[in-house]
Amino acid sequence: MTDYEVATAFLGEWGHFQQQVFFLLCLTVIPNGFSGMFIVFVADTPPHRCVIPANVNLTAAWRNHSIPLELDSNSGALVPSKCSRYRLGDVLSLSDRGFLPGVDVNMSNVPTESCLDGWEYDQSVYISTIITEWDLVCDDRWKNPLTSSIFFCGVLTGSFVSGQLSDRYGRKIVLFVTMAVQTVFTFIMVFAPSWPVFCALFFIVGMGHISNYVAAFVLGSEILSPKVRTIYSTAGVSLFFAAGYMFLPLLAYFLRDWRMLLLGLTLPGFLYVPLWWFIPESPRWLLSRGRVEEAEAIVRDAAKKNKIQPPSVIFSPLQKELQWETSKALNICDLLRSPNIRWISLTLWLVWNTLTIAYFALSLNTANLHGNAYFNCFVSALFEIPAYTLSWVMFRWWSRRLSLSSTLFMGGVFLLFVQLMPSNLVYLSITLEMMGKCAVTTAFAIVYAYTAELYPTVLRNTALGACSMASRIGSIIAPYFIYLRSYSVSLPYILMGSITVASGLLSLLLPESYGMPLPDTISHMQHFPG
Repeated sequence: MTDYEVATAFLGEWGHFQQQVFFLLCLTVIPNGFSGMFIVFVADTPPHRCVIPANVNLTAAWRNHSIPLELDSNSGALVPSKCSRYRLGDVLSLSDRGFLPGVDVNMSNVPTESCLDGWEYDQSVYISTIITEWDLVCDDRWKNPLTSSIFFCGVLTGSFVSGQLSDRYGRKIVLFVTMAVQTVFTFIMVFAPSWPVFCALFFIVGMGHISNYVAAFVLGSEILSPKVRTIYSTAGVSLFFAAGYMFLPLLAYFLRDWRMLLLGLTLPGFLYVPLWWFIPESPRWLLSRGRVEEAEAIVRDAAKKNKIQPPSVIFSPLQKELQWETSKALNICDLLRSPNIRWISLTLWLVWNTLTIAYFALSLNTANLHGNAYFNCFVSALFEIPAYTLSWVMFRWWSRRLSLSSTLFMGGVFLLFVQLMPSNLVYLSITLEMMGKCAVTTAFAIVYAYTAELYPTVLRNTALGACSMASRIGSIIAPYFIYLRSYSVSLPYILMGSITVASGLLSLLLPESYGMPLPDTISHMQHFPG
């Protein structure tokens, strides 16, 4: 154990104080489960076709044949075109002259045109989405994946800024400020008048989304005792994230209008204000900033809640070790300063990047799977529960490095098998995809806790923020992996499976942290092989 853990061992493992911190911090993660995924429903594209104005005097036969047929890339069947119609002037002329489509007229010879009068959308699933409201289809369909990418650009920015702010100003204040940012700007999105305004607000929501998750993760990891920390950092925050994720399709099922859905998702955020008075600052962080009296006050309050008599002096021998390194004002550049921390950082950045590509691409793809979009999203969220439970089991009793490597490797193998399945075995393909998602989710839960164990207290939040920031390159391009379905249904699975298997092998280079204490300074870190 480190000096900090020795000094606070008298508090015990699972008293009232630890229980309060554990559950309240887990509660703050629930909104992250739906704020990052509501775009699955808010920006889903329902079936659509060109509008044929009602005031155009066409016979019933010509009105029913005014849309050309084209080959669907997924099913291979002929379906009405989504982006073109037969030239209305020619169709009107042929209708007035009494010709019948397909009988008197070869329809392949009738010229086509774009949807000059807009589109009509199927409303059997959604009342409205941002796609139907702002016509983000056909020539503007590129805006759909860009919307998600802009959110992840916000996540990238938040990762860069919040980690350093948290290490400088404290975990608690960053946690609550970013929760407020996420809630308030999601509420403002309800009134977005246009797609550019929606994207600008979504960018800011992305900044708050990752910032409060990382702050809550680090705060709990630093306050809780080693055994409880393992549960918290793998199963704890992750299961509450999954709870928020499962809540999303249930609410979306009843709120089919995108503005009402966002309003419904915003309201729970305002219930978190009272938690400010119940969640403490990290004593570890206070010590790293030289604020020994404040750290002791929190620990003494914890002892009071646990009904334990604290010693008269708690931290005085510890501070000498931390003060020297704190005085150097460490920042993100220190993650690359020495060879050991540089190689650990570069390897983790590549692994995190792969995980975000696979995780978010598979999560955003649920609306494209065969069957009901709400049910598919719920099943995708449900599969995360055994994944997070497995991550805790592996993290508790098995090597960190082998846990991460094996789950990444198996996730990639499952995804590579998806594209080998015949088209008539659609449910087997979905099962393999969900198993791949389960393995990737397990790896994601492990890598968060693993990363927190590898880096020291003086850089932990900055390091997690930097890993998250580096991984956002993957999340930014993840929507375009799904966009590749329009060219080949199997191409996204081949790409995701290959890079996930490669990252599983790469992660074997990371040092082992199983059974090791949390490092407080850079000199305490485990060594990169070689």
